[in-house]
Amino acid sequence: MTFGSDHTPGAPRIIVTVEVDRNGLEVLDRAECLRLLARATLGRIGVSSGALPTVLPVNFWLDQDRILIRTGEGTRLDAAARNAVVAFEVDDFDTMCHAGWSVAVTGVAREVTDPDDLAALRTAPVARWACRGNGRLIAISTDMISGRRLAPGQPRHQEVG
Repeated sequence: MTFGSDHTPGAPRIIVTVEVDRNGLEVLDRAECLRLLARATLGRIGVSSGALPTVLPVNFWLDQDRILIRTGEGTRLDAAARNAVVAFEVDDFDTMCHAGWSVAVTGVAREVTDPDDLAALRTAPVARWACRGNGRLIAISTDMISGRRLAPGQPRHQEVG
């Protein structure tokens, strides 16, 4: 999809090319995905617990290129996120405009244990989802990241036949 701005004579013409997927959604690059993650505070983490998948809501904070969450010792999240590959998802949607975005991350969840790292993150604005449970700080790498955006005005339904 290509967009051009109104062209003023003598001014350089700016053309922006946007990649779209087979569903017509804008494909977001890594930089845009990280920018959107940095604006959000609530996400969902997908972990395996007892050989079964589970998805849990979590508050988070993006620290450069890693996602930080707090959890309590002995919780399902604590047990499932020990050096495990996890899925993480964040989205935002405007129901009135039928527009929004979604970012999905696949990475490894590890407890932050380095004393210098912990000291630097002591004041990090990582809220917690539950009232208790800030005993451990988990960092999720952003090894694989992808995102999609639904722009306002895109048709919701497609006529068939």
